[in-house]
Amino acid sequence: MRILIVEDDDGTARHLQRGLVESGHVVDRTADGESGLGMALEGIYDLLIVDRLVPALNGVDLIKAFRQTDAVTPVLMLSAIAGMRDRVSGLVAGADDYLGKPFSFGELLARIEALARRADQTRRRSILEVADLRVDTSLRRAWRGDVEILLRHREFLLLEKLLRHAGQIVTRAMLLEAGWPYDFEPRGNIVDMHIHRLRQKIDKYWTPLIRTIPGAGYIILTDDEPEEL
Repeated sequence: MRILIVEDDDGTARHLQRGLVESGHVVDRTADGESGLGMALEGIYDLLIVDRLVPALNGVDLIKAFRQTDAVTPVLMLSAIAGMRDRVSGLVAGADDYLGKPFSFGELLARIEALARRADQTRRRSILEVADLRVDTSLRRAWRGDVEILLRHREFLLLEKLLRHAGQIVTRAMLLEAGWPYDFEPRGNIVDMHIHRLRQKIDKYWTPLIRTIPGAGYIILTDDEPEEL
């Protein structure tokens, strides 16, 4: 794994980095929360280790900000403050685990491995694929092949609905329910307009996957569906 350590105590950071590298991991580290958040948001890390009391931006606020963008990458919070309220506030902020100082490296490594297993299971459940179209619902990202496709919020919701029912007809009412609030009053062909925009991004330069079923709705074709639908 590639791991980021955000820890201002140089001795602790060096100890962690050395042990993790010897355990086969790639490790980067920084000593303040602002740079830690910037590095974390690059999206290249498999796990974060964050000290609660780092300068510039404390660990709790760092994790809160990080979770606005990334809900999946596991975060282990470290702190010499390890009372029940402190643990709860760290977990509420978005940490997946909380380890009080002092700790043994063996325990830290075991917790990291457990977090990595859980994250891997979550990622597998959050990936939706049809042909060369791949969507990560936890990260809100989509690709055709190796090309990332930038989608607006509502476009993503509609695509996710279609993919979760791949090979099945999805009615306009179902799409309306997926993309808009319950009390929304649609005007005109708003669903069709958004599907048209989605097609321009998903299908324009690749083999089309989204098909219109006249009088019924839309379907995303799977490998088993006939092209003439």
